[in-house]
Amino acid sequence: MPHMKSIPKGVSDFLPIRKEDSYYVDKTKFIPEVEAAARYFIFLRPMRFGKSLLVSMLETYYDLNQKDNLTSVKK
Repeated sequence: MPHMKSIPKGVSDFLPIRKEDSYYVDKTKFIPEVEAAARYFIFLRPMRFGKSLLVSMLETYYDLNQKDNLTSVKK
């Protein structure tokens, strides 16, 4: 039977989602837009809509100490 990915309900930490091979909608293509935005960037989204997970992904993306953790994650 093929591997079934889980849906990470209520998880707002990026690394465990990637390490456990759960479903994740990749938003890294939007990083240049965030970087080009004004000085203050406000995420106006409903509650439980992935704001914390997006911020966690950005934190992991920019943290040089996490480089080894990301290269060992399944793709």
